[in-house]
Amino acid sequence: MKAQAVLIVPVAWGLLCAQERPGRFFREDFKETPAETPISQAHIANPDLVLLSYGPGKAGLKKSHHDQPADDPYYVWSGQCPGNWAVAFRHRSAQVDLTGQAKIRWRAKQAGFRELRIILKLADGAWVVSDASDGPSADWRVREFNLGDIRWRRLDIENVVEGAGVEKPDLSRVEEVGFTDLMRGGQSAACSRLDWIEVDGRPVKRR
Repeated sequence: MKAQAVLIVPVAWGLLCAQERPGRFFREDFKETPAETPISQAHIANPDLVLLSYGPGKAGLKKSHHDQPADDPYYVWSGQCPGNWAVAFRHRSAQVDLTGQAKIRWRAKQAGFRELRIILKLADGAWVVSDASDGPSADWRVREFNLGDIRWRRLDIENVVEGAGVEKPDLSRVEEVGFTDLMRGGQSAACSRLDWIEVDGRPVKRR
């Protein structure tokens, strides 16, 4: 019996590329400097990032730190915000493609009913906010988000209030990445805290 030849079809290079996990686009840890309100560009450790804050409560955002406990991080705190607030970062030289296996992770600690959510500014200027969130915790906790699993709503960035759902927003050219809990601060009993944030995605040259 004659052996049959096996036809091996090479996988397209584009398909291989699509399966690759994106690398780190940015990480922000915040400078180890004394606590100060409001948070500002002077507190940003990554020289490639521009800090932007939004909403009627933005002036209350604090870059916080306590000498005790000894491992207390340098973090963003929303407890004194008199209204809704949001924090975002814009890379100085590139947008980011957050399609495919893009991820965002952070270390945070919320109190009360606060649920920290991802916000994105898209290439057309529209803002979206995630349905996925990071809720209250007794201690600092690392949370990772697979962006492909998330559903989105429109975000009124001026007032930091969510709107209608958005079907399949274009995440291929994201201009800003950030976070909010869509609520005013309630001191330590009702607040959000964020220690650091990482974004895994593919850099895209800004048009």
